[in-house]
Order: sequence, then C-alpha cells, then structure tokens
Amino acid sequence: MTKKIFWSILLVAGIVLIASFVTIMDSLYRYFSSLQLAQMESQLNFAVQGVELSGISYLEGLDGENYRLTLIQSDGTVLYDNMADVSTLENHSDREEIREAMETGEGESSRYSGVLTEETLYLAKRLSDSSVLRIAVSHASVFSIAAGMFYPFIIVFLLTVVLAVVLAVKLSKSIVKPLNELSFENPLENDVYDEFIPMLRHMDFQNKKIKEQMISLKNSSNEFLAITENMSEGLVLLNEKGVIISINSSAEKLFTADKSCIGKDFLTIERNPEVTKTLAKSTRDGYSETKISIKGRDYLFRASRIENGEDFVGSVLLLIDITDKNRAETLRREFTANVSHELKTPLQSIIGSAELMENGMVKPDDIPRFVGHIRAEASRLLSLINDIIKLSQLDEERSLPEEIVDIFVSAEDVREILNHSAKKRNIEFLLSGEHIKIRGVRQLIFEIIYNLCDNAIKYNKENGKVELRVYSDLNNAIISVSDTGIGIPPEDIDRVFERFYRVDKSHSKETGGTGLGLSIVKHSVGYLNGQINIESKPGEGTVVTVVFPLDKKDFS
Repeated sequence: MTKKIFWSILLVAGIVLIASFVTIMDSLYRYFSSLQLAQMESQLNFAVQGVELSGISYLEGLDGENYRLTLIQSDGTVLYDNMADVSTLENHSDREEIREAMETGEGESSRYSGVLTEETLYLAKRLSDSSVLRIAVSHASVFSIAAGMFYPFIIVFLLTVVLAVVLAVKLSKSIVKPLNELSFENPLENDVYDEFIPMLRHMDFQNKKIKEQMISLKNSSNEFLAITENMSEGLVLLNEKGVIISINSSAEKLFTADKSCIGKDFLTIERNPEVTKTLAKSTRDGYSETKISIKGRDYLFRASRIENGEDFVGSVLLLIDITDKNRAETLRREFTANVSHELKTPLQSIIGSAELMENGMVKPDDIPRFVGHIRAEASRLLSLINDIIKLSQLDEERSLPEEIVDIFVSAEDVREILNHSAKKRNIEFLLSGEHIKIRGVRQLIFEIIYNLCDNAIKYNKENGKVELRVYSDLNNAIISVSDTGIGIPPEDIDRVFERFYRVDKSHSKETGGTGLGLSIVKHSVGYLNGQINIESKPGEGTVVTVVFPLDKKDFS
C-alpha cells in the first residue's frame, strides 16, 4: 500500500507539472502573439495613411528592419517589398490574407517555416485604389518557445520530482502509520481515520464472535480430552492419509508412544499386519475389527471410517482390553466342565451302589458298607453344592449381615472342629495369639480360617505341624496359618485360588475336598476388604497370611 501511495503522489505531481508547463507555454504564446498583432495593426494603419497620401514614396522612406511591408496590385503583382526584389517575387493573389483583403478589406494569416520553429504573421488592408498593403512579422513559434524552456523545465521537473519523492515518502508513511499500528485485539480503541470506523466496528464484532467460538471450541476440546484421557480403552484418531491427529494416554501406553507421535504415520507406532489389514478394510468398507495381542494382553481392535458427507476424512481406532473377559470366559468353561465332572463322579458312585443293592447283588453283610459309601458320596456332593452356592453369593456381592466378630474365638471354633482330623494324622495343631475384634461377616471369617487350616492339615506330612496365629499391628488384624507340608511350586502359587485347581492332582481323591476352598477364601477376603499372601517352599511348608484393616469405616 505504501508503494501505491508513493507512486500515485509521484504520478500526480508529474502530470500537474507537465500540464502546468503546457498551459504556461500556451498562455505566453497567446499573450505575446496578441501584443504583436496589435503592434502590427497599428503600424499597418500608419503605413496605409502614408501610402494613401504620398504613394509608394512613403514606403521607400520608411526604416522597416523590424517588419516587412509589401504593396500588391489588385491582380496580385507585387509593386513594392522592403526586404526583397519585386522582380523575383511571384504573384500573391493566392495568398490567404490577400484574398481576404480583396474581398472584405482586411485579411490575416500565419505560416510556419519548414522546421516549425518560426512563425510569420501577416496583416493586409485594401487601399482606395484596390491595391493591398501587407505587413509581416516573424516570431518564435510555440515549439520554439518550448524548446527554449526545455532545460529550465528539466531542472524544475527534477526538483519537483525530488520534492515529490520526499513528500510522497513522508505522506505515505504518515498515511500508513495508523494502519500499521492498528490493534486488532481492541479495534475500537484505535485512533484512525473516520473512514475506518465502520470497518473497525465490524472487526470488533467479528472478534467477539470469534472469541465466543474459540471459548466454545476450547471447552469442547477440554471435554473431549477429559473423556478420552480417562478412558481405559485406547483411542487413536487418524486423518485420511493415516497420520495420527490424536491419541489418548491408554493408547500411548499400549503402543509405547507419547504425544510426539502426533503428526506421524500410524505405522510408526504399530506395524502388526493384522492391524494394517483391519485399518485398510475399515477404510474400504466403513468398519472392521480384529483381535490382537499386545504385551501379553488381549485386545479387540476396532477401526471405523469417518466421513464428511461423501468424503473420507479419517479413521477412529478403538482398542478394548478383553483379557479379563477372555480369562473369565475360559474360567467359566473350565468351571462348568469341572463342576460337571465333580458332580458326576459322586453321583455315578451313588447310582452304582444303589443299583447293586436294588438288584440284590450285595450280600446282607455288605449292605452297611454300601450304605456308608452312598452317605459319604452324598455328603461330598452336598459339600460341593454348598461351596458352589457360597461362591455364587460372593460373586453376586450380595449384602451379608455384619457384626463385631472376635477372630480368635472363630479360630478356636475351627481348631475344635479340625483337631480330630489333625490327630488322626499325628499332626500337631497349635493356636496362639490374642482376641481381636473387627466388623465383618462371622460366617466368612470362619470359612477363611477353616479352609486354610483344613488345607494345611490335608497337605501336611505325617507327624507334621500346623500353627494358627491371630495377632495385630497398629492398623491391621492378622491371621497366619503355617504348616510343614508338601509346599507349593512357584509356578502354581498364582493359580491356587482358581476354582477346582489342585497342585497335586494325583492325590485329590485321597485328600478329599471340593477344590473350591481357596477360591472361597479369596472371595471372602476380598468381600471383607482384606488382603491375602502366600509364601511357600516345596517340601518345606507354606505360610498363608490374611490381613484385615482395623478401621471400622472399611466395614460400615
């Protein structure tokens, strides 16, 4: 804009200067021409009077250095010329001024020299004898005057250009300065030309509208970030070229990436062929999904095509952790199979014994033994069903009645019940500790202690020892069950709480039980907000520790 203002000012200055020069030249030329014509007319009138009175002799007596006098007969023959030999002059009847003088009494004309630098003015008057007296004066033409003024004009032009340049620079800067200093943040606070006020008002309105839209956009962006950053699922947004435009924290952890991956191709953080195929299929068909494994966990990978109208603008990728779901499904199948097996075995035994008795194939002396066998298997079946019901209740997290429970009293009850089993195997069963009361479910606490001690006895060695301790620290009530039994291999410790899982499957019939004891322990401890820990060495024994917080708020 500065350049446009500068050249506009300079152009106007040049045009004005040239126009002024032309106007002055024209005015000077007209002024001096009119003066000269007046002088010529005055001289001609004097000459006409002199010729009328004295004839041609009057002309011969004049000093005509500054002008030329010519006397022409009515037929155009030149009778007298003060600057030329009349014998050499041609007939003048065709001259414009002579013709006009013959016709009207007076004539006037002008003619240029060959180079247009000199102009000759002619005035003519008819005399009483029909002859014509003409006066002629040569003077510089307007072109000649202009040529004479050329160098002064050039000097003036250059001075004018220099002055115009200086003024144009200053003026253009002064014009543009307020525009360069415009505050677009607060348009109405600018001190500018009145012509800009409507524009600034419109700009202020637009600024307010843009600010409102930016605030709304920022709020929406913050809401989006708050939602996506707190998602447990991995979320990735790609543009139409497969470049990452957004990625949440869960996806960053999964792909071992960070925010620096934004703006890069998705293949830079994940090159799994299945992912690539799924992404390509979603781009083509609109949606696709597959199951992949990342860092030892199972994920459902979903890819959806994003469209704006009919245009493809990108893709949204969602990774859902289905490890627990798959594991739960596997456990459910295993549990169903195990339950079916555990229920089928005692039932088959009961049915078999009953059929033998029904068909009279059992001797009367053996009937009590068969009845005892049926009763034992039925008791085993009932225990299994009771344990399944207990686990079902714990899984459903049904509310159970709470009360103040003395853990040591529950431990004494367990010792009294299991002491007979321990003596049968010559196992020393010791109880020590203190009376500690917590708010909890009495039956669950009893089940925890009973199952831990029952396992400690079943999987112990002959002449072994089981020690049950109840004690506390500053914040927790602690139950510890240690034995000198067969121990648990390290690879099995994490699985002993699974339903129907047995470390020593070869002796499962000998030890009895349903295989659900430790599962009940785990769920019961979890229900009471406690923690359980196992330390074991194969061949040396096992120590199981259960910790309950003493803060009553945790059990309210």
